[in-house]
Amino acid sequence: MSERFKALVVDKSENDFSVSIKNLSIDDLPAGDVLIKTAYSSINYKDGLASIPEGKIIKSYPFVPGIDLAGVVVSSQDPRFQEGDKVIATSYEIGVSHYGGYSEYARIPGDWIVPLPENLSLKEAMAYGTAGFTAALSIQRLEENGLTPEKGKVLVTGATGGVGSLAVAMLAKRGYQVVASTGKETAHEYLHKLGAAEIISREEVYNGKIRSLDKQLWAGAVDPVGGEYLAAVLSKIQYNGAVAVSGLTAGGNVPTTVFPFILRGISLLGIDSVYCPMEVRKPLWNRMADDLKPAGLLETISHEIGLEELSDTLPLILKGQAKGRFIVNL
Repeated sequence: MSERFKALVVDKSENDFSVSIKNLSIDDLPAGDVLIKTAYSSINYKDGLASIPEGKIIKSYPFVPGIDLAGVVVSSQDPRFQEGDKVIATSYEIGVSHYGGYSEYARIPGDWIVPLPENLSLKEAMAYGTAGFTAALSIQRLEENGLTPEKGKVLVTGATGGVGSLAVAMLAKRGYQVVASTGKETAHEYLHKLGAAEIISREEVYNGKIRSLDKQLWAGAVDPVGGEYLAAVLSKIQYNGAVAVSGLTAGGNVPTTVFPFILRGISLLGIDSVYCPMEVRKPLWNRMADDLKPAGLLETISHEIGLEELSDTLPLILKGQAKGRFIVNL
């Protein structure tokens, strides 16, 4: 196949860093079992880091970022996938050390690919992307730990981000009373549309002081923020509750004590969407097409952009200015 196609390429030398759209050929793609015509990708925090020279995400240059993609199989050496199959590929080394989704074609190992579930379009799959999968995995882990709507309110921190927005919407779909935390006063209407029953400020979560144990407010929490906020959340979780943590936008250090764990039986659930095994990944994507799928997934949560708009849009996620999900139409 000699067709040339467009891709967003980041390149770095000793004195220069560039982000530009270039023409590539199939031969430029890394090895993989399955060649995919990319329909859509999305924007995640890692992708924002990949677009700056100090991001420390990309292993070698030049490189095509984009940790998510959804599209149609063009050819396959893996018997599990046939020409014409609609598929999703997220996580693993995609967009980090293996060319990613910001390309009209991608070549991906079969072990990293999920068949597109019924009741989910390729575009909807990228309205989810890694952020949606992370939110879904957080909710599944919380429910496995015993969380039910009858237990009480559930907090979502960073509620206007990708993980946060989708967690709010998914939890509301499941019948939970969702408390959304945000620092954006202009986003209240948006969060109510997603299904938030209550909206609180960041300062109501963490006001600069952390107690070992505080008033018990929430039965559980989805936290993509980390740092001092996570420590404050842990101190306010109800007895036998849990927090699912998936991010560190507020930092990697969590200044907590053992008291929430040994006096209230709190569980801290680590959420890893990158190397989550396929025996968990595939059934969860099917749930995301079913009982976790919120109404208005495309209309309320997502914004569609083209490949040409990527370089201007990627910095927004690093500045905390992104709301919901950006879908990249390839």
